[in-house]
Amino acid sequence: MAEKNQRTAYGQTLLELCRENKDIVVLDADLGGSTMGKMIEVEPGMEERHIEMGIAEANMLSTAGGLSRVGKIPFAASFAVFAAGRAYDQIRQSIAIGKLNVKICGSSAGCSDFGDGATHQSIDDIAYMRVIPNMSVFVPADANETVAITKYMASHEGPMYIRVNRNAYDNVTPEGAEFKPGEPVVLKEGTDVTVFACGVMVLKALEAAKSLEGKISVRVVNVPSIKPMNREAIAALAKDVKGVVTAEEHSVIGGLGGAIAEALRLERTPIEFVGVEDRFGESAHNYDDILNYLGLTAAHIQEAVEKIYNL
Repeated sequence: MAEKNQRTAYGQTLLELCRENKDIVVLDADLGGSTMGKMIEVEPGMEERHIEMGIAEANMLSTAGGLSRVGKIPFAASFAVFAAGRAYDQIRQSIAIGKLNVKICGSSAGCSDFGDGATHQSIDDIAYMRVIPNMSVFVPADANETVAITKYMASHEGPMYIRVNRNAYDNVTPEGAEFKPGEPVVLKEGTDVTVFACGVMVLKALEAAKSLEGKISVRVVNVPSIKPMNREAIAALAKDVKGVVTAEEHSVIGGLGGAIAEALRLERTPIEFVGVEDRFGESAHNYDDILNYLGLTAAHIQEAVEKIYNL
């Protein structure tokens, strides 16, 4: 698709899905214009399918659980920091324990809401969500993959969380590619170091690999499915190289890096984490500024790859 913005791709896909399936409903917590859930209201007759819950994320997720009990497929969205954090108890107790068919969208994830600072930046939502039993956690690399994952979520049962970026950037995955939960996707082959990345950091990993061409051969692996995760596939992509690097727009504690380290726990594979250190974000003038400030750039991935290669 021509779209390069994940949240817009999410909204467009929801509109398409609502046209196809009358059981899909969309809930927002006072942020439908930002999460793009409000897009379905452009369609005459769709107004009642978009439920504005106000600034009440916990109530929104409880309502989503109730809707799922009567056969609806609720997609509930807010900024990731609120969707995952403010409603954690309702997600755990009222949705995950009962394996309810609720889909949660954490929009403006990571530090992509660069202007609003630490209170609106989610550097911990992957950790929150992946520790909950029965919860699937997905982090699309780009707009194309956002479309594929959103469609998958609508057609499969169970509680699921998708993490969506606020800003537009180039697609790195092919349009129309099938999403397979649990499976890592090799985007570039390499023989020296494997970089496992998710979200916007997949693009940064590809840039780093290109910069290192002729010096270090870097395999770049997109990991859109943080949970479930195919441990055997991860181990296979790590065993024939000197070591691995993980790259994520999330804390180095409890996110993709932690999941990869757990998958490789039997392997004795050297690993370096590129992510947000044990700290909060900051307000910034633009997205590139905050990524650079927090060490989330192609140059930081390149530095980590070189460290592994020179061990």
